[in-house]
Amino acid sequence: MLATQLIDAIDAELPQTQCTKCGHDGCRPYAEAIAQGEAINRCPPGGEETLERLAKLTGRPVIALAEPPQPPLLAVIREAECIGCTKCIQACPVDAILGAAKQMHTVIESECTGCELCVAPCPVDCIDLVSHPQWLAASTPSEQADYLEQRAIKGRSRFIARNQRLAFEAEAKAQRRAKRHAAGQPAAAAPQAPELSPSALRASRARQAAALKRLERKLAAAQDDTQRQTLVDQLEAQRQALDKIDAALATDGPAATTEPNATRRHQKRLALKAAEQSLRHVRQQLAHAKRQQDGAAVRQVEEQLDKAQKVVDSARAALDSETMP
Repeated sequence: MLATQLIDAIDAELPQTQCTKCGHDGCRPYAEAIAQGEAINRCPPGGEETLERLAKLTGRPVIALAEPPQPPLLAVIREAECIGCTKCIQACPVDAILGAAKQMHTVIESECTGCELCVAPCPVDCIDLVSHPQWLAASTPSEQADYLEQRAIKGRSRFIARNQRLAFEAEAKAQRRAKRHAAGQPAAAAPQAPELSPSALRASRARQAAALKRLERKLAAAQDDTQRQTLVDQLEAQRQALDKIDAALATDGPAATTEPNATRRHQKRLALKAAEQSLRHVRQQLAHAKRQQDGAAVRQVEEQLDKAQKVVDSARAALDSETMP
């Protein structure tokens, strides 16, 4: 099988949620990585069934999923609490959120893939993830398969359309800059290289921030020293990638005039916010386990709560060290 054909075949088996939980910027990039030898067990939305199909397609053994399988989800914005910041819109990989600056946002239910990327950027924590109603309404295996197929078709097409839109915006911006530059330079001046638009940079930043948050959760739950060191290295690389994006964004507006350490302080504030949000989530899980009177679940969540609190304390200390004179 030719490389392109193999990538197409792998991509066809992936759920097209574009969630980046595999460590890549979408299902297609992950398919390309699998074709080059990367592990096939990094797709929580695909679950065991997708893992088995990928194993059969690639001829590799079935191994345990790197993260627990995830059922189809829907992002729901508590609209009364929405402040219209547009950050969730920028983060959505399939353009499934409607809204405008300082206006209430809402999720298009039939288009949402449940990727979770809109949750981390929300500054007021007004986005919930629930089981997707269309999935719950599917009462037979055939209906469930039909739903997953339609979600994959929509997820892929909307992801491609969004990337094309961002590329067009970046090209249009580069052309405008080239015209302004040419107006003050000799005609023979070399054209400037195209740059990503601010919207594309912000979208990329939202994805990177969500990935950073997931790595922090993994680090909090890690038991093995080797695994912890690997996660620490990945976290550092993720923070460096975010710093580069922040630096690029800073050159496009008033942020360029801020002091050199502003970007790092901003990143550490985001890290603290993500850790606090994770802590709130664990507390909600603990409350639910207590309501269910599930002793084993309570003990397990209490351990997670202790780890989540340590992550928050560490993030707060890191931020305090940046703000101290």
